[in-house]
Formats: sequence, structure tokens, C-alpha cells
Amino acid sequence: MKKVSLLFYLFCCTCSLLIMGNKIVIEQTKNQVYAKIENVPIRETALVLGSRKNGKYGINPYFKYRMEAAISLYNAGKIKSIIVSGDNHHFSYNETEDMAKYLVNKGIPSTAIIKDFAGFRTLDSVIRAKKVFHKKDIIIVSQMFHNQKALFIANSFQIDAIAFNAKDVRSMHNFTHYRSYFSKCLAVIDIYILKTQPKFL
Repeated sequence: MKKVSLLFYLFCCTCSLLIMGNKIVIEQTKNQVYAKIENVPIRETALVLGSRKNGKYGINPYFKYRMEAAISLYNAGKIKSIIVSGDNHHFSYNETEDMAKYLVNKGIPSTAIIKDFAGFRTLDSVIRAKKVFHKKDIIIVSQMFHNQKALFIANSFQIDAIAFNAKDVRSMHNFTHYRSYFSKCLAVIDIYILKTQPKFL
């Protein structure tokens, strides 16, 4: 009986932490997220957060929609340069190069693209945009649930950032949105408790 009570208590605590963590992130960033390109203020640089290019049935829609959002910002004159920040932990897996090649193939000048090969986590990508690439104001590009987390991290490190939402991916078999609840909570823990820093600066 005591074991059941303990498990129930732990379950309740976990749920409370998830709810509280998500509320903190969403409330703090709600005025920094843009869904319509005509409403997006002009900034120097877009920071596109990395994603795997290839999906189960072809190109990964998360990747494609983020690239299209960045292209839209550039073509609308909202930005002058694009940081593509991703993971390249293995020679056969390189998010950064995949993003850069996609953008160039769609007409973005290679001179406007900045490659960040050490975007292993959202936290790394956001902080490195300021500390490594010296960007003073950025537009973060990803899906809304991801943008909220990235903006929370940016705010915590006094980075002047807003976000433009790429088209989202909806599916009954898509668990990315469920994972995002845990991800936002972990971001709060990273900032307030662990004081996590990027792997490379």
C-alpha cells in the first residue's frame, strides 16, 4: 500500500512539474512569437534550428517547413543572413550541411548563410548565435512548440530574440508534440537548476 502511495505521489509531482514548467515557458515568450510574416519585425539574422532532413517517407516535414520559413523571411526582406545550426556528431549525419544545401538550391546566396556545426541542442544553438557569431538580434525559426523553448533560453541569457513559426506537422502517430512538454520542463531545469552551458563556445 505504501509503495502504491509513493508511486502516486511521484506521479503527481511529475505532472505538476510538467505543467508548471510549460506554463513558465509559454507565458514568458507569448509576445515574442509571430505566425504571419507580414507582422515580423526586421532583424539582422535568422537562426534556423536543426532537424533531420530525411524522414520515414521522404524528406522530414519539420526540416522542410523550417527551411521554407527561413526562405520566406529572406525573400520578404526581413533578414540579411541565416544561421543554420545543427548536429554533425557523425560523418554520415550533418544537419548543418543539409540545411545549407537546401537553402542554396532554393536560391539563397551562399554568402548569406552561416554554418554552425555545434548546434547539438537548442540551448547550444541559441547561445552560440550571440557568443560565437556575435549576432545582436535574431529571429528564431522552428515550429511554435520549439520556438517557445528557444525563446525562453534566449531570454534567460539576455539575447534579443523573437521567433517566426514554421508550419507545424500534425499526425496521430507523431509523438514530437508530447515530447515537447518534457523538453520545455527540462529547459527550465537547465536554466534555473543545472545552469547548463553550450558544449562548445
